[in-house]
Amino acid sequence: MTSYDRPTTDAHAHPDSSAGPSSAPPGQGAEEAPDGRQVTEAALFEAFGGVRGMVETVVPGLLFVTIFTINKDLHVSAIAALAVSLVLAAVRLVRKDTVKHAFSGVFGVAFGVVFAMMTGNAKDFYLPGMLYTLGLAVAYIVTTLAGVPLIGLMLGPVFKENLSWRTRNPGRKTAYAKASWAWGLILLAKCAILFPLYWWADTTQLGWILIALKIPPFLLAVYLTWIFLAKAPPPIDVFAEMEAKEKAEEEAEEQRRTERETLDGVADDLGRDLVQEITAEPPADRPPGGGRHRR
Repeated sequence: MTSYDRPTTDAHAHPDSSAGPSSAPPGQGAEEAPDGRQVTEAALFEAFGGVRGMVETVVPGLLFVTIFTINKDLHVSAIAALAVSLVLAAVRLVRKDTVKHAFSGVFGVAFGVVFAMMTGNAKDFYLPGMLYTLGLAVAYIVTTLAGVPLIGLMLGPVFKENLSWRTRNPGRKTAYAKASWAWGLILLAKCAILFPLYWWADTTQLGWILIALKIPPFLLAVYLTWIFLAKAPPPIDVFAEMEAKEKAEEEAEEQRRTERETLDGVADDLGRDLVQEITAEPPADRPPGGGRHRR
């Protein structure tokens, strides 16, 4: 157990559920506390890519199914989808933006292109993404049952709380569990629609339905996550705790160093005084030997 998820007895350990997300962090007045809903919304946009991330997810598949619907050419459709995904990633690189969402799209499209080219079946362009969705749904559910909801693992660093929610913030752990259940069940429902279509529908039907199901389930899952977390206790900023601990250790070390220097200075002064007293010449009217009589 790390120092960031061990039990604690401070106010964060048993938050008042009525306090809501507007509760101020330690050392900050209520009027200065950031709005919990706004913080949660910003964190979700950062984690899931926001509007731009959704666009980068949809455009390659949309281009593929559009071209394939028009000319039924697998190679042209696949190359166009891969090219546009690469362009989107390159734009992010040029603008020095976060590239994780764009590159995840590139890899997803690349796997789809490889599958489709190998089998010669255009529907296989969608198969890697469908399998990924199914695996992600299972991961959300399994990690929640194991007590470490996947949403918490994903959003903990974004909220600067890492894994502190596991043992120090039970209300927040509950919110992460609810959100992970929502994601898992929504993605399972999506898979329940898509996999039968993979076997029974043709490529264009599967492609257009898959495009139609890209955004709505995602937005529903994000909205539910936002609702659960906005009502949860505020996150514990373990980064701030770590910085405060390091600062306290530095101050304590500086104080010990100052005390050692002071004691060393006093010892040096006493040593010099003692040496001077020992080496000082005796008074002229005082006989050698300390004034003792000779026998």
